[in-house]
Amino acid sequence: MFIHYQKHTLPFKEFVGLMALVMSLVALSIDSILPALGAIGDSMGNKDPNDNQLMVGFLFIGLALGQFLFGPLSDSIGRRKSMLIGYSIFFIGSLLAIIARDYDTMLFSRFLQGFGVSVARVLSTAIVRDLYSGRRMAKVMSFIMMIFILVPMLAPIIGQSILTLFNWQAIFIFTGLVGLISLFWYLIRQGETLAVADRTDFTWLRVKQSFHIIFTDRKIIGYVVASGFITGPFVFFLGSSQQLLQFSYALGEYFPLYFAGIAFVLGIASFVNGKHVVKHGMLKIASISLSLLAVSSIVFFVTSLFFDGLPPLWITTIYLLILFFCLGLTFGNLTALSMEPLGNMAGMGAAIVGSVSTLMSVLIAIVIGQFFDGTTYVLTLSFLAASVTILLLFKWINSVQAVITKKDLAV
Repeated sequence: MFIHYQKHTLPFKEFVGLMALVMSLVALSIDSILPALGAIGDSMGNKDPNDNQLMVGFLFIGLALGQFLFGPLSDSIGRRKSMLIGYSIFFIGSLLAIIARDYDTMLFSRFLQGFGVSVARVLSTAIVRDLYSGRRMAKVMSFIMMIFILVPMLAPIIGQSILTLFNWQAIFIFTGLVGLISLFWYLIRQGETLAVADRTDFTWLRVKQSFHIIFTDRKIIGYVVASGFITGPFVFFLGSSQQLLQFSYALGEYFPLYFAGIAFVLGIASFVNGKHVVKHGMLKIASISLSLLAVSSIVFFVTSLFFDGLPPLWITTIYLLILFFCLGLTFGNLTALSMEPLGNMAGMGAAIVGSVSTLMSVLIAIVIGQFFDGTTYVLTLSFLAASVTILLLFKWINSVQAVITKKDLAV
């Protein structure tokens, strides 16, 4: 009864609101439990606080693998059927998290949540692409991102409020209800946006060919690896932020408000990037932001040495503001750079690129997390290493283009 083709259904403003809510479920699933990581770990009998970071890491693993499935699957069976399947898995994961009594079950539930909610991440963009193109699509996505950026700011506050009034299980109930609202809104109001004539078969041969194209193109794989390198420390920060800010810096219940203020800088950076990326280009802006991140990380690390790894909060805040601003200038540009050469295979390419970079970032985050000691050292060094590595990658990627250009001039 819900599956039908109806390409244009919603008024513009309602469509933007719906897609923003669908996309926001990903961030809500990640950020709303940050204030509760310690409480969940304690109830599961965790002795090492660093293990609590895995609740973020396992969601990202599911997110990585789910993107790989739902991108090409939706190209084959349509957006609505794929959305139903993904959301169903997300609801199962949420229910399992609520009734979990041991940590292994909790981690598995987080994996299922991530796997299922990946459909929201993939299809929100795909549906916009089905209905809009060119500058019109850019306009829609910019409005969606303006709404979406509120979620990382508000989610920890919501999570802390629920934790104060009820318990950590209620946070999973809340995210499940938000998922239910967004799913029914989508099913009732937005028809299928991918016509049968535009669908492609989901075959392993097509997947294999896509992998071959991506992994043999220095430009594509270089930017994918770069995205994984910079996202890894960010995932680590999400998982360790409660330990560092709420406990090491004794922010207590003010942690969600502090986190919201820092996250707001991502929105400012996205706005700045949108204003200047057409004029200056993605590579130039990403290179400048990563250079600034590397320099600020060196300065902050040296400063941290004088305070045994925990400088005054105002100094750490300045570094975090610079860090988030640089990330806001980097994330979107790296994704665009990796997608730029893919042309007609953008759907399958987006799924593979997203899966590979996300999985890589999770593995990096898990490794980094094992060295966390409650200070700023690991955070600073990980972002320093990532930014320097990516800048070297940029030189490697573009060295081939420089050689080709010289040969062309010689001819």
